[in-house]
Amino acid sequence: MSKKRILFFGETYRADAITWINGLKEFGDFEIVTWELKTSSNGFNRIIRLFELAKAILTIKSIVKKYNPDMVIAERTTSYGYLAAISGLKPMAIAQQGITDLWPLNSPLYIFKKRLQNYAFKKADLIHAWGNSIAEHMKESNVDIEKVMILPKGINLDFFQFNDASDGTMINAVVTRSLEPEYKHDLILKAFSIVKQKNISFKLTIIGDGTELKKLIWLAKELKIDNEVNFIGSINNNDIPKFLQQANFYISTPITEGVSASLFEAMACGCLPIVSDLPGNRSWIKQKENGILVTIENEFNLAEEIEWAFKNVDFTKKAIVENRKFVEKNANYKINMKKIAFTYHDLIKIKSTTL
Repeated sequence: MSKKRILFFGETYRADAITWINGLKEFGDFEIVTWELKTSSNGFNRIIRLFELAKAILTIKSIVKKYNPDMVIAERTTSYGYLAAISGLKPMAIAQQGITDLWPLNSPLYIFKKRLQNYAFKKADLIHAWGNSIAEHMKESNVDIEKVMILPKGINLDFFQFNDASDGTMINAVVTRSLEPEYKHDLILKAFSIVKQKNISFKLTIIGDGTELKKLIWLAKELKIDNEVNFIGSINNNDIPKFLQQANFYISTPITEGVSASLFEAMACGCLPIVSDLPGNRSWIKQKENGILVTIENEFNLAEEIEWAFKNVDFTKKAIVENRKFVEKNANYKINMKKIAFTYHDLIKIKSTTL
């Protein structure tokens, strides 16, 4: 019997997409063919991307005919979800990537994107919510919850191994989010400038690239913490665990959050999470039980909690051990992706028996 073929609509360079695709190959023995828009969604490129999307809408049938897949899946419930919906291909699975795919909420395209999303929700056979917070948002959008699968893709725990680096001698913090405005790296730098004023030794490692890089380098110098801050830039995913294993704290302060694989990676490797107090994080972090939730856009609160965590080593040591157990139970890539792959095979089987 030949392999079942899945057509994937989404950006294949993204770590989440790579995890999804590789998991389906490994645990479902699927052949994956991909198609994606070539234009980024940043700045003026949004307009060009709209024209590219419009062209794709006109040619979507030929795209499907070219690949002749058994199923279509789409990353995000708006652009790619809509393309999957109008392709006519069944079964169809779409994934909401964050607490909402309609970000930013004040966008002039909000109503347009909402219509695309509603159509995709209606046509989908399976809708992925990578966590409970996303599923709750779907309920508010009147999504048929019986079509929703609530399960994170998970992370490879053989790759992200545990190490206890919480020796109490200094703060060794790591940030692994994209250097884009919504992740508020400037807030993190300001908080650490406050920490420095209290004569607490620290090293801050910022991994990743983005539009804010030059601005953040300049801000670190202005705050006189550039000797303590190391901007690593983009690195191979294989190198991320060693940075996490050397650190004792993971910092992430976005203004919106869905289900963060970066958070799971940090929890698996032994970093205490200090993250924004958002629904997406509350699903995994209980305040001062297994991490710390901080007020959004408040560098003083962040600095205060970093200092508290540093001085409470016993709390940190207990929390990171519990976090490793939690991730093993709830975010194990080998278990979760196997469930997702089996679900896809069942959907394809049901489709074939109804033809």
